[in-house]
Amino acid sequence: MKLTMYNTPGIRPLLKSLCAISLKLTGWRLKGNMPSEAKYVLVAVPHTSNWDFPISLTMAFVFGFDMHWMGKDALFKSWRGPIMKWMGGIPINRKCANNVVAQTIDAFNKTDRLVIAVPPEGTRSRVATWKTGFYHIAMGANIPIALAFLDYKRKTGGFLSTFYPTGDITVDIKKIRSHYIGICGKHANKCTVE
Repeated sequence: MKLTMYNTPGIRPLLKSLCAISLKLTGWRLKGNMPSEAKYVLVAVPHTSNWDFPISLTMAFVFGFDMHWMGKDALFKSWRGPIMKWMGGIPINRKCANNVVAQTIDAFNKTDRLVIAVPPEGTRSRVATWKTGFYHIAMGANIPIALAFLDYKRKTGGFLSTFYPTGDITVDIKKIRSHYIGICGKHANKCTVE
């Protein structure tokens, strides 16, 4: 097992306490329940700001699960690399999208416990359609999709529900997106679901 902030001896209880205090002081509340399954893809919607990342990590600690995330490989260059990996980061080369899906499915198949967060928008900018890699990963690894959210308007974040893909990607993506109607990102004009 790779050493991360979630399994470094003595770090988890300390960070969990600090994260709980931080959320309370900033007025954020947790909502919903994380999936009971040990493995799932966590879709993080909406993704409109760099603030989504630290708030999501903070909430993961308070909920009590190890959240891994994919980031562009440029984030892992030089001195930042070991820090990003320790924080649960997995570097990806966006030019090889199909390879990322296959490698992620393989990672899920090789372990008993894994949560990987994927923002389906793929960017902090507004997009018309979501990238579907998260869906193909869930189908290929035969795992559910956790519908996670950050609502800046209500200062709540957490889980909406757990979605079990059927294989009908068009219908399933439409159903998944419908859960996010009315949820407001930090920059509302960049939200892809309204």
